[in-house]
Amino acid sequence: MYEHMIAVTNHRLCRVPGGMDPTEDGCFKPGTKLWEAYLDQIRRIVNVKPRAVVLREKDLSPEIYRKLARKVAQICQEQEQQLILNTTPAVAAQLGVGKLHLPMSILRSEGRPQKAEYVGTSVHSVNEVKEALELGADYLFAGNIYETDCKKGLPGRGLDFLRQVCMESSVPVYAIGGVNEERLPEILSTGAAGGCMMSGFMKL
Repeated sequence: MYEHMIAVTNHRLCRVPGGMDPTEDGCFKPGTKLWEAYLDQIRRIVNVKPRAVVLREKDLSPEIYRKLARKVAQICQEQEQQLILNTTPAVAAQLGVGKLHLPMSILRSEGRPQKAEYVGTSVHSVNEVKEALELGADYLFAGNIYETDCKKGLPGRGLDFLRQVCMESSVPVYAIGGVNEERLPEILSTGAAGGCMMSGFMKL
């Protein structure tokens, strides 16, 4: 099951010790109980062998993200788990990580990083597929497919949209947004390579 799924992290969804609030700004940093609980959660995720782990964490400062990425990279390396950083090319270069997930805006403005081994981006329309491929994307996240708590009130684009993206793409496509284990069979039926799951992995 998990070999078709990509784990997308979010420290605010992490199970927390002692009633700590993971949504409280400033409580997630090296040396805190939440930090250690998060690293334990990464170990649980890696143990079930997803296709890849995307270290998302968009709301962290560059300094904290770099420190976190070093720790997570070590855990993934020990278990031969593919790690994809969701950050700027400069941070990835500092950490020696060649796999990146970049917004289309960065690919448009900066192009594909020369030293990157593997680069993905997210598309939200069929028209963006061709552009993403021309910019050098090796895989695509297509979403949001289902309505999700991460984007409350935004209707899912649905399986027909996902099917169209897959037909237009020459690289693997992964569904994102409201994805869970139960929905994976219908996702795969569209021609997608798999799905991205956040909440399910962060609460294993």
